[in-house]
Amino acid sequence: MKAVSNYRKLMLTRLIAASITATVAVPTISFAQSSDANLRGTAAPSVTVTAKNVATGYTRTTTSGKDGSYALVSLPPGTYQVDGGPGTQHTVTLTVASTSTLNLVTAAAAPPVNAQNLGPVTVSATTLPEMTTSEVGTTVSQREISTVPQITRNFLEFADTVPGMVFTVQQNGNTSLQSGGQAPAGINVYIDGIGQKNYVENGGITGQNNTQGNPFPQLAIGEYKVVTSNYKAEYDQISSAAVIAETKSGTNEFHGEVFGDWTDTWMRAMNPSEIAAGKKQPSHDKEYGFSFGGPIIQDKAHFFLAYEGKEYDTPIAVVPGAASQQLISQLPASALAQLGPASLPFKENLYFLKFDYEPTNRDRIEVSGKYRNETAITGTGTGVAASSALNQINYDRRFDIRWDHSADSWFNRLQLTYENAFFKPSAINLGNGSTYTVYNNQNQSILTTGAADPRGTQDKGQKGPAIQDDLTFNDLEWHGDHVIKMGAKYKLIQLTAQDAGEFNPQFSYDVTPTGTLSTPYQVLFPITLPGTSPVVKTNDRQFGAYIQDDWTVDQHLTLNLGVRWDYEQTPSYLNFVTPQSVVNALNSQNPNAAPGVTYAQSLALGGVNVNDYISNGNNRHAQKNEIQPRFGFSYDINGDQQHVIHGGAGRSYDRTIYEILQLEQTKLALAEATITFPNQYHSCSPSPNCIAWNPAYLNGIGILQGLLTGTTAGREVDLMNNNLKTPYSDQISIGMRNQIGDWITDVTLAQVNRFEGVVFTLGNRYANGAFWQNGNQAFGQSIPGFGSLIIANNGLTQKTQQVLVSAQKPYTPESHWGINIAYTYTKAKQNNDNQDVTDQYAFDEATIQDYPYVTSAVAKHRLVVAGSNDLPWGLLFGYKFTLATPIPGINLACYGAPAPGNGSLGNGCIPFSSTPPGSRFLSGPIFGYRSIDFQITKNFKIYENVSGYVRFDLLNAFNWNNYSDYVYNYGSNGVLNRTPVTYDPTGNILGTPREVKLTLGVKF
Repeated sequence: MKAVSNYRKLMLTRLIAASITATVAVPTISFAQSSDANLRGTAAPSVTVTAKNVATGYTRTTTSGKDGSYALVSLPPGTYQVDGGPGTQHTVTLTVASTSTLNLVTAAAAPPVNAQNLGPVTVSATTLPEMTTSEVGTTVSQREISTVPQITRNFLEFADTVPGMVFTVQQNGNTSLQSGGQAPAGINVYIDGIGQKNYVENGGITGQNNTQGNPFPQLAIGEYKVVTSNYKAEYDQISSAAVIAETKSGTNEFHGEVFGDWTDTWMRAMNPSEIAAGKKQPSHDKEYGFSFGGPIIQDKAHFFLAYEGKEYDTPIAVVPGAASQQLISQLPASALAQLGPASLPFKENLYFLKFDYEPTNRDRIEVSGKYRNETAITGTGTGVAASSALNQINYDRRFDIRWDHSADSWFNRLQLTYENAFFKPSAINLGNGSTYTVYNNQNQSILTTGAADPRGTQDKGQKGPAIQDDLTFNDLEWHGDHVIKMGAKYKLIQLTAQDAGEFNPQFSYDVTPTGTLSTPYQVLFPITLPGTSPVVKTNDRQFGAYIQDDWTVDQHLTLNLGVRWDYEQTPSYLNFVTPQSVVNALNSQNPNAAPGVTYAQSLALGGVNVNDYISNGNNRHAQKNEIQPRFGFSYDINGDQQHVIHGGAGRSYDRTIYEILQLEQTKLALAEATITFPNQYHSCSPSPNCIAWNPAYLNGIGILQGLLTGTTAGREVDLMNNNLKTPYSDQISIGMRNQIGDWITDVTLAQVNRFEGVVFTLGNRYANGAFWQNGNQAFGQSIPGFGSLIIANNGLTQKTQQVLVSAQKPYTPESHWGINIAYTYTKAKQNNDNQDVTDQYAFDEATIQDYPYVTSAVAKHRLVVAGSNDLPWGLLFGYKFTLATPIPGINLACYGAPAPGNGSLGNGCIPFSSTPPGSRFLSGPIFGYRSIDFQITKNFKIYENVSGYVRFDLLNAFNWNNYSDYVYNYGSNGVLNRTPVTYDPTGNILGTPREVKLTLGVKF
């Protein structure tokens, strides 16, 4: 036996050496994500260390090494009784996605102490802080989830209390979570170790694109951790922040909760648009639900069930898009009548069910499922009237099963998942739509009315299974102690995308300083290309592997060494064959050039090589070099976890969402055909796409389609670069974490740079290769027999530098209070001129490389203070205080400056970022967002272990208007205004006006 043991130690030692070598040199890499807790420390040599969950009876054991070191890995977060022999017992609470240290030499008490309410029994337990991690992040506790005021019951709203994070609630009720100025798509949320990534749309995770809904029942969330950079190698498909959440489980006691919250029209103040209109739009918000859990077999099997429903009728302001007040006043009376307050009804049902079973003290099986279904009226708001709204269906269904097996020296998790998530908006009205635009800039829309744009009708989603396995060795010794984790995953997901419906032609009208022209200058309408399908499906294959070594060199130094590799095959992109008709057209005579000069040759003069975009089905290859080294360290100065220097650097690949990749096929199949009706402001050469106006064209889409039947004239052609790369971010940080009494502080300098974002630009060029000519872009220089050429390339870049400061005093029953202070300083820039961080189009320059860097749409300073206090008479008080400087407005500034020539900025306009004057607070106009929220809860006993509560939330107590809409007035005659961007005082706001919310609940 001793020989076998020595052989095992020898093999494990070699494994460590191999893993370290792989970490720095070999592509052997990642995919699984853990929300579990790890416990490390020292005990007597060669003793059994046991951890027992006091709520469920779940027990894990390991044996300490010859030097006394031990590690218990992948424990479900919770309260444990830990001992390593007589006199060493401790009761501790382990938090989500953490690695904590507990030395089992004595059983001396160690503050802070946290009372864990486990039903009829209250257990005093020490909450072990995670001090020696190299990750940059913060844990959101159950106490914060229960006590901090919130506008929605979206559990991600509490991530707003983490430095570097911004959770936004728009006036239409839609929510988003961002980190460091990147788009929400850079986020990934891992629930019980499973990434919720949205592969088709923006929004970061499934179900969160353009919705008022919540991603998961808040009653089912135990706690979660937010990591803004330097995550370990196990985290995949991410470029900004990781949210790692653990769901609740049933315990050995039956417990449950029922709640309902409500607010109504009379419980809120008027928003700016209602004040301007002189009336309040009826609204109501209702959320309700329950949770229930308990034992199936004592200490062996448990269940947990949660349901939450949500019914909103949200007021929204219909305000014009970017235009001067002079032009807005010239809209037709019928359009002006549609400006002002409107409403957005919404309903959602969320279910979560979980079973766990522990047949032996070495095995644990968990089975869980989530069902989400919602309907909504959306699309109304800035530049879009209520008549142009959409009826939106959004659902998300997931099923997970996992098997954990542990031994003294290793732990393995096998996990199977299935997901089915779809987003399906469609127009509420059928017929003609009207878009009113600025007479000398057709790209500047003022207002859309009538039937919704057909491009708003979509069917996008993902479904399919995945399998992943993670293996952890936890008792390896070689120049210190090692915990080595490695894993692999395979995922087969069918992606579906339909980008538009075939109805609702959109007519565009010129709005001039003297009125709106009575006849349109253009119509956009969908038309199918025979033999093609507007719905694209593909079986997307994803592979990944990783290895991570958490190496405790000594009591001072810990190294986190990891490397991962991701690989993805998207057949609809890789195997796509450019239609021969398109290839022939590109290589045909350019009608605007000299005889013998092809359209492709004109493009080449302008730097566009058509061979970079023409696919033959074999010249595209999946990217194989997604190697992502990740290095972190922490140095405990005194070896007592009081003062720790931490830092790290790494690379993380995200993915190109399918919403981009599918356009190459859907745009050609269901084209957005345009026909121009020339007038004094719009000229074109006679063609099937340039004809005289006839009122008969208002009589149905069939008449319009008949004008282009049998022709591809005007049909937009989108082509993807044959060598598209996956977007990624590079991260580096250095900081110091301190534990001073009850307080934990952290100051970190972090930089996250995101590269290779995919962007669509205008491929059209004049005959001489120019993008600009006489101050005009080459929009009229279409592909012979087709419409404009739109090309997709890599090149979007966003660079962020941040100072992240946090100070936390965790709540304890002895002190009766807790507080979290988060301050973020951000300096961010991007090479695009669009305010919308999700926008993928850049038509104002020839290439994305021609764009200058401008300040990103992110607040420079942001401060969030949140906390809670126990008050006499069974009262509980919570609060949240948010201050942020104004978010810059980004646009193309046109103010009559001389055009610099036949190249970049050829019309004299420049990409421009300008910060609007902020709302006045205290002594100066420096804050663009400010809100003070309160809640007070009265708890009372109903009967034995049944208690009730009444809660009042007062949101935005001082009724500050946090404007979200901008008015642009850059100037004229080449003179830039001193204040080119201001807030729209009658437009939409972020968050909510002052509002009171009432909640009633029962716990048992």
